[in-house]
Formats: sequence, C-alpha cells, structure tokens
Amino acid sequence: MKQRCTWSEQTESMKIYHDTIWGVPEYNDQKLFRKLILDINQAGLSWQTILNKSEAFDEAYEFFDIDKVAHFNEQKIDELMENKGIIRNRRKIEAAIANAKGVQRIQQECGSFSNYLWSFSDDKVINSSYKEQKDVPTTSSLSDQITKDLKKRGFKFIGSTTIYAFLEAVGIVNDHLDTCFRKQEVNSD
Repeated sequence: MKQRCTWSEQTESMKIYHDTIWGVPEYNDQKLFRKLILDINQAGLSWQTILNKSEAFDEAYEFFDIDKVAHFNEQKIDELMENKGIIRNRRKIEAAIANAKGVQRIQQECGSFSNYLWSFSDDKVINSSYKEQKDVPTTSSLSDQITKDLKKRGFKFIGSTTIYAFLEAVGIVNDHLDTCFRKQEVNSD
C-alpha cells in the first residue's frame, strides 16, 4: 500500500487531489489564481468542503479567467451570493475580484503571476523534511514575506497561513512527508 501524507487519507477525493495535484509545481497563471482563490475560500472551512464545491466554483468564477473575474460587478457579486454551490461570503467574493486586479498588475510588472511567485524562491522548489504531519508548519518566513508584499499590492483576505497552504499546493514548497510516495515524484514531474 502506498504511504501518503496523513491529511490525504480522509476520503477518496482527498487521496486523488493529493496524488495528482497537491504539491506539483504550477506555472500557469490561471491555475495559480484558481488555487489562490480556492485557498482563500477554504479559510475557516475544511479542504474537503472546497473539493466538493470545486466544479461549482469553476462555473461561478468563469473558470477563474483572471480578466473576467477582475471585471465582476455588483450584479455578479449579488449572483454569486445567491449561488448555493459555492462559499457565499461577500468578503471572499470581493477579495477574488480585488485579487484578480492585483494579478493583472503583477502580470504587467513581472510578465506573469508565476514569475512573481517563483521569484521568491529563486525559481526553485523548497524541499522540506518532515516525518510526521504535526511537524509541518502552517506559516514560514517565506509565506510572511509574500503575504506582506501581496497586501502592499492590494490583495485581500490573505494571511500567512493561507499563503503557506497555497505555496504547498502549487509546489513552491514541497511539504510531502518524507515517507510519502509523492515526495520524490513531485520533484521529477
């Protein structure tokens, strides 16, 4: 039997997410934006809740097309607030719009959101070493630094814990446990 990070053993969908998506280095701006908004929506909830709603999120947020989300208006916010398939939190919805605009500004300045994010780690995956889930941190100096910079750039509803989870999910930080079969695989994907 394959050994996985213990958090992923809860459900079949968590296993699939862990085995195929989580921790794989991501460089596509739209996918990075999608993951950031999903992580923001997870705040205060379980990741399973977000996984269960991911298709509804994709449809409601125009498949996380950055330019489309940046142009959401009050009517669209009202529509999203009525959508039972997603997290109906006005501050999180408004944050998605503000953050889409922030991503657009970063794209203008840095060429891409990916270039910006990966520059914080010198374009390298940061490999950690943890034997047990309880040892994995929820923040780091890197997540603190990126959070501070994003807030300066007008990003909303982010904190170091959310950004750390995001960095893990998009593969900038490889926090697969040392015993996890994906630990080495994500480095060669």
